[in-house]
Amino acid sequence: MALARAHSVAIVGVEGHLIEVEADIAQGLPMTILIGLPDTALREARDRIRAAIVNSGESWPQQKITVGLSPASLPKRGSGFDLAIAVAIMTANNALPLSAPAGKMFLAELGLDGRLRPVPGVLPAVITAEPCVDTVVVAAENAAEARLVPDVRVVAADSLAEVAIWLRGGPAPTPAPSPAPSPRPRGPGGKPVRARAVLDLADVLGQSEARMAAEICAAGGHNLSLLGPPGAGKTMLAERLPTILPRLDAAAALEVTSIHSVAGTLVPGTGLVAEPPFCAPHHTASKAAIVGGGSGLIRPGAASLAHRGVLFLDEAPEFGRDVLDALRQPLEAGEVVIARQAMTARFPARFTLVLAANPCPCARAATPGGAACECSPAARRRYLGRLSGPLLDRVDVKITLEPVNRREMLYDRKHAEPSAVVAGRVAAARDRAARRLAGTPWRLNAEIPGAELRRAFPPEQGALKSLDRAMELGQVSARGADKIVRVAWSVADLAGKPCPGAGEIDVAIALWLGVTK
Repeated sequence: MALARAHSVAIVGVEGHLIEVEADIAQGLPMTILIGLPDTALREARDRIRAAIVNSGESWPQQKITVGLSPASLPKRGSGFDLAIAVAIMTANNALPLSAPAGKMFLAELGLDGRLRPVPGVLPAVITAEPCVDTVVVAAENAAEARLVPDVRVVAADSLAEVAIWLRGGPAPTPAPSPAPSPRPRGPGGKPVRARAVLDLADVLGQSEARMAAEICAAGGHNLSLLGPPGAGKTMLAERLPTILPRLDAAAALEVTSIHSVAGTLVPGTGLVAEPPFCAPHHTASKAAIVGGGSGLIRPGAASLAHRGVLFLDEAPEFGRDVLDALRQPLEAGEVVIARQAMTARFPARFTLVLAANPCPCARAATPGGAACECSPAARRRYLGRLSGPLLDRVDVKITLEPVNRREMLYDRKHAEPSAVVAGRVAAARDRAARRLAGTPWRLNAEIPGAELRRAFPPEQGALKSLDRAMELGQVSARGADKIVRVAWSVADLAGKPCPGAGEIDVAIALWLGVTK
């Protein structure tokens, strides 16, 4: 009879939980029992691990093996526990020294031949294990991701046999070198395929008010709605919004990288995600694809993949009404909470939402001199009515785009500001906001709660007269009033003013109502 322990990590949302893996070998019929709320993939680990141990040249105990995963009340999902279970069984079978797994965390899937395979979620797993262990053992493909966490020794291996030799006191594993990057793809005639052009805000010709609105949204983290006919520049503007956002700081980059690690979208070998992400799901996407979920393993959705970046919903009225309304919670709370019978998963989701819509189903309602619109007034109301009032009430800036004429195009080809110039103003505005909000948990104007906004950051005296009048007329809700003041602060930050006055409040009201022209 023998008992051994090893450690691994279970991921729930983007949070890790340290798991103690216990293996007990006792007299009885040869069988392997796995306890501790394992899912189907984890139950199948019994056969995978047995084959991996045998094919690695080790012996499999012909006795009763009981493997317990603690805490037992936490559901365990996925194949990342394979290596820890194998090490615990081999230690209990006296194939490894009893003290060998101490101070180590094991996270990898096993192939039937004993190879170590990568798993998602390594970065948050290592962050969780860092205070408790001094060494983490992962597959070679996960090594670069694991090393993003400082002060933790990372041991990367290609196979279970290498890990066993190291645990017996042998040399540390030396993974095979990664394959050389694939050559640049070539098109017809053998010519290299050109890389995607670099996006720049100067590409958006005309639409000076829309570019100004995008700059304000970038400075304060505000949500944006774009209404206009096809070809007016809605998609171009949304795609270029990340180019004027500042790079992510270390804490935000670690948070964003952890989300992409859990989602399995992190490119192997890359470092921290330092650029603000841009996510543009198709209008046929389901609610789970947008906000996250899943029947088995809970995965983050587009709202979380766009954390600290931009979530762009093109043809927004074509999305399902329930899908759009599901965004109301993350827009308010900055996170997605997904509740299941056995667990609750939380995913950060603080993003800038950009909605783009045509004025009507045929998209010709705002095209002067073109083909006549075929939609009835009722059809137009029904089409735009798919964007619910509570959702639009959470959108700070609303802009209507008109078709660009040739004169505007010729002028902007020479005079439109590039992204680098606008990004400089945005960075300066964010620095002003950060200094003002120092000592608080917020860094952007859009993050300040309404009560704190009214108490600690009021505008100039007498500046709210026009806002009070708009509320009396029923044009602005209480939530909208707070958003208008937040936008006014961003306008003031861009202008270098210490506090918003009546002019900034009027600009914010016009942007809220969508009547800038």
